[in-house]
Amino acid sequence: MCLFALDKLLASCLLEIERCDNLKKLDVLKSTLFGKNGKVTEIMKELRNLDDSQKHKVGAEVNGLKNCIMEKLNAKFRELEVKELDKRLSSEFVDVSMPSRPEYSGKLHPLTKVEEEVSDILSSYGFVFAEGPDIESEYLNFTALNIPDHHPARTMHDTFYVHKLADEKGRRLLRTHTSPVQIRAMLENGAPCRFFSVGHVYRSDYDATHTPMFTQIEGLMVDQTVGFSHLKWIVSDFLKKFFVVKRMRVRFRPSFFPFTEPSAEVDISYDMRDGKMFFGAGEKWLEVCGCGEVHPNVLKYGNVDPEKYQGIAFGFGLERLASLKYGIPDLRGYFESDESWMSAFGFSHFAR
Repeated sequence: MCLFALDKLLASCLLEIERCDNLKKLDVLKSTLFGKNGKVTEIMKELRNLDDSQKHKVGAEVNGLKNCIMEKLNAKFRELEVKELDKRLSSEFVDVSMPSRPEYSGKLHPLTKVEEEVSDILSSYGFVFAEGPDIESEYLNFTALNIPDHHPARTMHDTFYVHKLADEKGRRLLRTHTSPVQIRAMLENGAPCRFFSVGHVYRSDYDATHTPMFTQIEGLMVDQTVGFSHLKWIVSDFLKKFFVVKRMRVRFRPSFFPFTEPSAEVDISYDMRDGKMFFGAGEKWLEVCGCGEVHPNVLKYGNVDPEKYQGIAFGFGLERLASLKYGIPDLRGYFESDESWMSAFGFSHFAR
């Protein structure tokens, strides 16, 4: 390899770099010199063919050539970048008086807002938050809540079972209500106690008024003197505060739940005016809640003595409360991730 040829190549490369007047040409030249089959790359490959006595001397010359060209290239890149920026700044015009682009700010999901409202009210009564897992055992979801083996809720068309999971407490399933949290709270804390829970529950149903996943909020109070009169006051006062109605007409109808005795369903009165629903007035009734005194068998499963303690429990569907208060017509919208739906029904993070 001739050292004179290297000097000649260096001079040629430096001249070509100097003649480049834009970044695109300079980028192409860089590929021509240092690409896979570039001029400098080919010279580097030829070093393999030299004997050891020549490699040291010629290799140093080639490295010097490469470094000199790269230094010139980088300097030229910086020079042309500055020129192009100056050219853009001199030709482009920014009207600072133009209004800024509209920015979309996220909104609070209706369920999140209603959960905060409900939690605030129940906390004011002294209830403490408790939670449990979404995947629950058959024992805690059914047996410990006094639901017999032949109950239709245990069938496959109502409950989602996780077939590969089972233990001494039975099959695993997606919980069908938040009531297992009651058992967990009693087993962990004993009596007296006062808890509420909020969480997803799962049932095999899907239409405009039912979804396979929905949210329940449930309250439990266990004490020596608690009774149905306490339950009626708590539920009635809760509904007045939640719907912001001073005089809320509330009706308790006898019902049946395996885990409470006596049991009741709670209705509130309403009237329709110009297509809008007004609560606390009128002669029409709407069911909003299930409640009752905790069954003695459930207290036993919670390791609480039913001869000494009594309990009251109540449960609401969070989506139902949100729909009634804020006029949301279809439950499916809560889970469909539709931005237009959120734009219509979402809330500002600063709204109270």
